[in-house]
Amino acid sequence: MFKQWGYTALGATLIVGLAACSSSGNDGAASNAQGASNSGTASASASGQSAGGKTKIAYWTPDRHDAVFMQAKIDEFNKTNPDNIEVEMTVMADNYPDAVDIAFASKQAPDVLQINNLDTYVKKGYITPLNTYMDDATKKRFDSILIENKNMIDGQIYSFPNIGQTWRLIYNKDLFAKAGIAAPPKTLAELVEDAKKITAAGKADGAYGFASNFKSASGFWRPSITVSTASGTTGAEGYNFQTGQFDFASVKDIAIALRQMKEDGSMLPGVESLDMDPLRAQFAQGKIGMYINHSGEPGVYKDQFPTTVNWAAALPPTADGQIHGAINVVGGSYIGISNDSPNKDKAWKFLQYVYSLDLQKEYYESGYGVSLIPDVIQAAATPSLPGIEGFLPTKYDALYPATPLTATEADLEGTKYGDVLTKYVITGGDLDKLLADLNTRYNAALAKARADGTTKIQADPSFDASKLQGTLAQ
Repeated sequence: MFKQWGYTALGATLIVGLAACSSSGNDGAASNAQGASNSGTASASASGQSAGGKTKIAYWTPDRHDAVFMQAKIDEFNKTNPDNIEVEMTVMADNYPDAVDIAFASKQAPDVLQINNLDTYVKKGYITPLNTYMDDATKKRFDSILIENKNMIDGQIYSFPNIGQTWRLIYNKDLFAKAGIAAPPKTLAELVEDAKKITAAGKADGAYGFASNFKSASGFWRPSITVSTASGTTGAEGYNFQTGQFDFASVKDIAIALRQMKEDGSMLPGVESLDMDPLRAQFAQGKIGMYINHSGEPGVYKDQFPTTVNWAAALPPTADGQIHGAINVVGGSYIGISNDSPNKDKAWKFLQYVYSLDLQKEYYESGYGVSLIPDVIQAAATPSLPGIEGFLPTKYDALYPATPLTATEADLEGTKYGDVLTKYVITGGDLDKLLADLNTRYNAALAKARADGTTKIQADPSFDASKLQGTLAQ
């Protein structure tokens, strides 16, 4: 019996265009640079066409920090699998959710895809249950780590966990020393002040105190999900698990701090048009003092943007310098099989390869993420990748239950919270008024999502994030 993890235990042209846009994506270098296919993959593979007698399987992912590693593994699979399967990986950009919607609407969906939100993908009929493919060994392997609304719904399993991303403040130790700062900030006030000091000391050389990828809502989401879950005990992504309602007051402190750094001139110029890859490139060149991101970064600075910068990662700052809750480890679900795939059996063989002990062990040891799979954790050595030590799980890192954010935003009227608060960081405004409006609109949309069955997530009055501490440390 599977355990339900929670607190209490417009057509083909557009599709090709979206795939080709992946050069400015969220988490790494363009897939052209990795040797991945970017053009025409979906239409050829999803229609079940074969090339040279091989069955082509299209795989879509928004993950870019591990693209070099995964492309090499896919190349290996294509050469060695005995089932005549050829997988083509497409690494998408920040528009991944929209690209998936358009692909399914135009009947050009990939065979295998990373799951952006389980509730939404299941309701839209995008993914197929894996239960019938699983043998007893597979069931036993994942039994203890399946999470309701992240991996399964009502006993139907759609995706297994693989890794979780631990989130940290990443900082340039050389710029800290130049600015006379002895240690990374523990409070948001120190974050603002340190950013100002770094800018004052480094501006002549083009170095600034802080940056985030504010070209997209992700630029606000990354620091807010990290700081707010460390600071509070009731929720994540603006959602309060105890009340079952959205309350964006939980991200107010970090919004104020980000806005202050922008007003102070402590942010890298042009952050409003900054993507994640250009940010990393600037950090690798010693031009950014601090930013907040996840445990994929050591791999990025090994493979993608090799750097001589003396950098490290630290626990995130909070309003009062204390971690009251637990830092949300983003993860839980991974890849699934498209309902529209004509080659589900072959797609399952590829899933088995991706989730294999050998691949997952190497993935973890290479520093691309913190494994959540028990046999991988047991078999793997501690990653030795430079910089990974700052991302290894502490007692403050934990997997949270699923929030209804994506399901809610499907029914939302008006602008999404990440866009609203990104605009506030860049241009200012009445923050209290903005937060009140977000609460009103999101809770109205949440009521609709619950009424139409888009989400089944309800209030859990007993939730307390402080009690999640110590559940993940390895």
